[in-house]
Amino acid sequence: MALTALSTPWRIHDVVPRSVANGPGQRFTIWSQGCPLACPGCFNPGTHAGTGGVTRSVGELVDAVLDVTDIEGVTLTGGEPLEQPRAVAVFCAELRARTDLGVIVLTGFTRAEIEADQEKLAAVAAVDLVVAGRYNRRRRVAAGLRGSANKMYWDRTGRYPPSALEPVPAMEVILGVDGTVTVTGMVAPGRIDS
Repeated sequence: MALTALSTPWRIHDVVPRSVANGPGQRFTIWSQGCPLACPGCFNPGTHAGTGGVTRSVGELVDAVLDVTDIEGVTLTGGEPLEQPRAVAVFCAELRARTDLGVIVLTGFTRAEIEADQEKLAAVAAVDLVVAGRYNRRRRVAAGLRGSANKMYWDRTGRYPPSALEPVPAMEVILGVDGTVTVTGMVAPGRIDS
């Protein structure tokens, strides 16, 4: 891929090199910064602001993924990853060209909204599974990578059937070597439950 494409900036909220609560197997997980949807009850409200986070190049993030061994795939979440469609498209295409890692995108946009927007559609071109739709706290399920029952699976390659998502835990606590504690998964703000 062209060097200029890999220099595409991507505003990131956080990165976790190994997670089991963001898809099947051990997964490199990237949270984008910025979400205009701001669904009521979202469990990642700190990712909504369009400012904040850190800006990294797509190439830096690809290299970070390649430095981690024994992972099954990558999950892009947020915030809203499809608000930065160029970065997501370049990142996913580069991963597809250089690895056999699976890619999952969690988005608040519906499949129809993605298909109606050429940039968003290009962003998921090299993605295995899109979990699509607004979070609806009245329909909360917190299972199978779906925060709410209205969110739909858009299986693009057959790599991740719904049965592969059933055992994904709703929550995970990661203790960093530096003493940081990261809670991830489908956890509502202010509480930890399954």
